[in-house]
Amino acid sequence: MFTGLVEITGSVISLEPRGESARLTLNVGAMASELVDGESVAVNGCCLTVTAKDASKQTAYFDLLMQTLKVTSLADLQTGSLVNLERAMAMGARFGGHFVQGHVDATVKILDWSEHGQDHRLEVEIPPEQRGLIIPKGSICLDGISLTAAEVTESTVVCWIIPHTFQVTNLHTKKPGDRLNVEFDMLGKYVRELMRR
Repeated sequence: MFTGLVEITGSVISLEPRGESARLTLNVGAMASELVDGESVAVNGCCLTVTAKDASKQTAYFDLLMQTLKVTSLADLQTGSLVNLERAMAMGARFGGHFVQGHVDATVKILDWSEHGQDHRLEVEIPPEQRGLIIPKGSICLDGISLTAAEVTESTVVCWIIPHTFQVTNLHTKKPGDRLNVEFDMLGKYVRELMRR
């Protein structure tokens, strides 16, 4: 379980295809010395398992299933791409974002990414099958970042990005047309499923 509060950004060293899977190698900085094999790390909001690490090289390795590559935007990563990183919640720690499982529901396309004074306006398109899972002032997780839905239309959601979030996440590398991983609020998904039944 995660909070959607990005700890650091890492960078992609390589994404190597391995038949029906792939190996993702990241430079995770000093975080490498704290990781243990088998630990869960949210990479752009996708819960991945550390399969190996090398603290001296500040690297961590993750094995990706084909399903992960199909459902998320991780297949778009290239050498040098910045990724948002968050380790799993620690029991007893402050809980600042919202409950994020690291289970990506879909990818969304950036429609608007514009500067407005010191802030930025981020508008993304919501896939038809996922509409109704987000409410005004509700939580949404984009690329592993817990954000508040400031404006919700039938097909889009707008989040306003403060300078701190812009600077410490990978958002400053994004542009209109780019894909982001999205995880909708768990409560909304449970309510929708209960209503269907």
